[in-house]
Amino acid sequence: MRKLLVLALVGLAAQLVDGALGMAYGLTSSTLLLFAGVAPAAASASVHLAEIGTTLAAGVSHWRFGNVDWRVVGRIALPGAIGAFAGATFLSSISTEAAAPWMAAILFTLGAYLLVRFSRPLRAHRAGGRLRSRFLAPLGLVAGFVDATGGGGWGPVATPALLVSGRMEPRKVIGSVDTSEFVVAGAASIGFLIGLGSEGFLLPTVAALLVGGLIAAPIAAWLVRIVPAQLLGAVIGGVIVLTNARTLLSAGGVGGSLPAVVYVLLGAAWLVAVGLAVRALRRTRRARAMVDAALASAAPAGPGEPAEPAPAQAGESAEAAESAEAAESRKLAAAVEG
Repeated sequence: MRKLLVLALVGLAAQLVDGALGMAYGLTSSTLLLFAGVAPAAASASVHLAEIGTTLAAGVSHWRFGNVDWRVVGRIALPGAIGAFAGATFLSSISTEAAAPWMAAILFTLGAYLLVRFSRPLRAHRAGGRLRSRFLAPLGLVAGFVDATGGGGWGPVATPALLVSGRMEPRKVIGSVDTSEFVVAGAASIGFLIGLGSEGFLLPTVAALLVGGLIAAPIAAWLVRIVPAQLLGAVIGGVIVLTNARTLLSAGGVGGSLPAVVYVLLGAAWLVAVGLAVRALRRTRRARAMVDAALASAAPAGPGEPAEPAPAQAGESAEAAESAEAAESRKLAAAVEG
């Protein structure tokens, strides 16, 4: 009973992270399950089966709020499902000893990506045109494969790529990626079912993760409003890096004082990344405050006041409006990757 309670807390924590960042449910839960001693294939299989429920709820919510571009979903979900099925089959076919360092390496890399991504200012890019299948299909294939073999990675791979393309609104990037993940999680689960059989799924673990995730869903919606996603992303990235570094060092047979040195260096890098994230967050808030002040000073004149602003003020108002639009884009992007 105690173990199930711990697993439910794992699911709750993972959903809180995912709700605040728009990604990392699989990364967080898989890392914690591996740390608890669960076999890599069983951990990934259980996480993906639980994700069928959590991503379905997320997809329906995004659809109701108009955050889904169904054209993108249709062109990224099917390749993602193929990649996830292949990744699940691959992970199921190798031994636990061989799978552990492979999965830890993927999680370590994605954790390092989160550290780098959230330690610098977050910008949204704008461009014209539509996303084509020749971009979406390979992206879905790679993201799906990484997601299944690493126990997570659909969001960290697919979401930044779509944001950087600049051809979708950030809110639609979030909604489309989350909705597509339902298909990806289902395909991965089928792959694990074929490769491992029904005994490969730890059903009590799945139930505990699902219950924790469903409980955390409304809390995460509240959390994202008070906890800066940029800071949370840097913190979680460091946790994932340090946890999986232990598995990699053990698999490499590294002994003596070297592991301690590696941990110190990684810890120092983590502190630096968190410090950079805090600095970037403060700069963003100062810039947003300046934009708000500029917009307030450029508000329409009331009765008895001059109706026409000075030419210089008009130019500043236009610049402020453009800055406000950019700030809003950064705010929306922050819901996904900070």
